[in-house]
Amino acid sequence: MKKIAVLTSGGDAPGMNASIRAVVRAGLAQGLEVYGIRDGYQGLVDNDIFEMDRGFVSDIITKGGTILGSARLDEFKLTDVRERAVKNLVDKGIEGLVVIGGDGTYKGAAALSEMGINVIGIPATIDNDIASTDYTIGFDTALNTIIENVDKLRDTSSSHHRCSIVEVMGNRSGDLALYAGITVGAEVVITKETGFDESHILKTLQQIDERKKKRHAIVIISEKITDVELFAQKVSKNTGFSGRSTVLGHIQRGGSPTARDRIIATQYGDFALTALLSGKTSVCVCLQNDKYVALDIEEALNVTKKSRKPLFDLHQRLV
Repeated sequence: MKKIAVLTSGGDAPGMNASIRAVVRAGLAQGLEVYGIRDGYQGLVDNDIFEMDRGFVSDIITKGGTILGSARLDEFKLTDVRERAVKNLVDKGIEGLVVIGGDGTYKGAAALSEMGINVIGIPATIDNDIASTDYTIGFDTALNTIIENVDKLRDTSSSHHRCSIVEVMGNRSGDLALYAGITVGAEVVITKETGFDESHILKTLQQIDERKKKRHAIVIISEKITDVELFAQKVSKNTGFSGRSTVLGHIQRGGSPTARDRIIATQYGDFALTALLSGKTSVCVCLQNDKYVALDIEEALNVTKKSRKPLFDLHQRLV
């Protein structure tokens, strides 16, 4: 193998750049030519492919987002679209491809592998919703962003006897809400795993106000569960707290990656390059019980996410 390429796809995540850097520099150290592909699978189809050197990835380890850009391409499911992508790789003599992203990125990688391209996947999504790995790139940075913002909200909430309802990302996984709830000392955590019993939550908040005489309350809720502004109004109407909603939105995706994200993303990138050179294809890099392993992508996509019940129980004991 003499030439490889790397792309980032799907939602951006802090730490993607650290992983790109690791792939590039580990590849160059092995005497390979390393190419970047702009805007994910879209750039692969459009032949937006260019050679990278050490200087191109200098200092990017500190930056959030992805210097290669990212995009979603639903049409990549079509065979003729993927054939254009494969032709572009073959024409440039690129024999291996590292893709960085989530489940959708993995599915595209598996499809390319079936068409003869050697592909390795690296998990990167702030939601931590790839069940095959214990940790995805970007989760720690997003979590710390939530913590920082909720800590600031607590200051103003306690000054005005408020209940702050904070909506965080995590459409398919409640990890951000759960971990944030534990680390900020939230009174209530709501995810798809917990369900949303509005009357019970309102009663709980009223009891917190009456029995514990707290000046404030924090509710952390995963996105797409309920209208948080409407729920805040119900909190104001049915409890002693003044309800206020805050949607953190895409601020959770931004910012310089934490040390943990930088280290793990770097290790992912180096491990992926090693796996690619050893002849592995259609596999993704996973961190399982503090060990890096390569798992078949199809198998990885069918892994059931570990139960978070012990953490939910811990949160309940500490409220």
